[in-house]
Amino acid sequence: MWFLRRMLRIPWNAKKTNERVLNEANKRRSLVRTIRKRQATFLGHVMRRGKLEHLVTTGKFEGKRSRGRQREKIMDGLATWLGPGKESDILAAVKDRDLWRDMIANAYKQGT
Repeated sequence: MWFLRRMLRIPWNAKKTNERVLNEANKRRSLVRTIRKRQATFLGHVMRRGKLEHLVTTGKFEGKRSRGRQREKIMDGLATWLGPGKESDILAAVKDRDLWRDMIANAYKQGT
């Protein structure tokens, strides 16, 4: 953002939001999309393998939960990113590698 503000000659104390600066530069934020894409590819790898990591990422691990607000699970974040559907639909799609790649590519293109 600092670099874009410098290129557009927007002073640091101007009351412009980051979204407005991005609109002026015709750019989109891509870091979050890249992180989600990498998480999805990693999840597909882990789920097809089916070992201990599979149990941890699906949340089927036994034990006490810690106090306070629960952390967001990878599955929850990807379920919102990939669009409407249940976790069971996502887990079924992971088994078919081509379908999984198509789902990730479509979500990445849509930019959600």
